[in-house]
Amino acid sequence: MFFYLAKVVWFVLQPSTLIALLIGYGAILIWTGWARWGRRFVTIGVILLLLVGLSPLGNALILPLENRFPRVDLNELPAPAGLIILGGGESRLVGSARKAPTLNEAGERLLEGAILGLRFPDAKVAFSGGDAGILFKSDSEAQGAAEILTQLGVPRERLILEANARDTYENAVYLKRELDASGAFNAKARWLLITSAYHMPRSMGAFRQAGFDVEPWPVDYRTRGSEDFLKPFGKVSEGLRRVDTATREWVGLLAYWLTGRTNALFPSLDRTVDNLG
Repeated sequence: MFFYLAKVVWFVLQPSTLIALLIGYGAILIWTGWARWGRRFVTIGVILLLLVGLSPLGNALILPLENRFPRVDLNELPAPAGLIILGGGESRLVGSARKAPTLNEAGERLLEGAILGLRFPDAKVAFSGGDAGILFKSDSEAQGAAEILTQLGVPRERLILEANARDTYENAVYLKRELDASGAFNAKARWLLITSAYHMPRSMGAFRQAGFDVEPWPVDYRTRGSEDFLKPFGKVSEGLRRVDTATREWVGLLAYWLTGRTNALFPSLDRTVDNLG
């Protein structure tokens, strides 16, 4: 129920949709007796469109998320016993139709997973991702990930695939269950969590809440760092997309905290800070 409700609510509340609805509603009112209000709504909508689309707002929103968890030191011993790759890096609907690997802008999750899998040949490589589609269904991301990872050189026998999760919390819970069933889970072992940097805070919180202590390995950075805090966008569509992406994570963090799906409102590397929160 949470999954479907979150999909519907987010579709309505994402900034780009709200701006489009505001302009559309204003355009309708212009042709009625409320024309003055219609012009106001359209004007406000256009101003918001330009402000959100071209200003550095998207970068300002996403930077705290990306900077929250730095990469761990892989030179420290012991070596990782396992690598966890979260779904979201494939356009599975297209890939299954075209019978070809189809990575999206978060495809670094799979690429980095394969790189680390070759660097640490004794580590298990776990992937979690099902089919999160509602109107258009496809096969699971796990199926596509298995094909991509093996083609990149990761032996099939090292893969542990979880193919039912549709969101981040399910990633954590279902994968832990899969690892328990296969005997691969060890609370004292070192597991790396590989996902997009902006998505890492919510992911770490969900895994900690599920009783799975993992270490962050963020990928898919969208900014260079603090120097992009005031960097504007050259295309309205890019700015809108960045604001939508960042806002989705902030709203997701709040929703997960309110529903007990994360160990803290804004998880941090120092778990004592989370406990105080």
